[in-house]
Amino acid sequence: MQQTMTACVEKVAKTALRRQHSHRIASSLLKSFRYAWSGVVYAFQTQRNFRIHTAVGLSAIALSGLLKLPPVEVAVIFLTIAVVMGLELLNTALEAVVDLTVGKEYHDLARIAKDCAAGAVLLSAIAAVGVAMTLIVPPLVYPIVGTLL
Repeated sequence: MQQTMTACVEKVAKTALRRQHSHRIASSLLKSFRYAWSGVVYAFQTQRNFRIHTAVGLSAIALSGLLKLPPVEVAVIFLTIAVVMGLELLNTALEAVVDLTVGKEYHDLARIAKDCAAGAVLLSAIAAVGVAMTLIVPPLVYPIVGTLL
């Protein structure tokens, strides 16, 4: 019994020590931005899909400039990119929290949480393709088709 009690006290002490370092409270606005940027960097370094979304987003921005799209259309493209990448960041965060909670054990609710978060990214990416088809493809294709007619 004494051994169990000692183990419990040690576990609580270790948990308290970990909690001291588990979050960082930003003492300034600049530090807040640094913490946020470190999340973006982490996602870029570790998540293949985030890198893909980054490349596609940069391509869309470059095409917007080359095609001289109106400012409102460029703004829609920027917002669309931000939504997709923001959801990818949330998906990464949710996966980390679920993995932290369930560890290496399988749990149906963990699968559902991860699948739903990935589904949100998928739907936003499909919507982004729709935005690209509406705003980028016509001015890109029209000059080619126009010369053929």
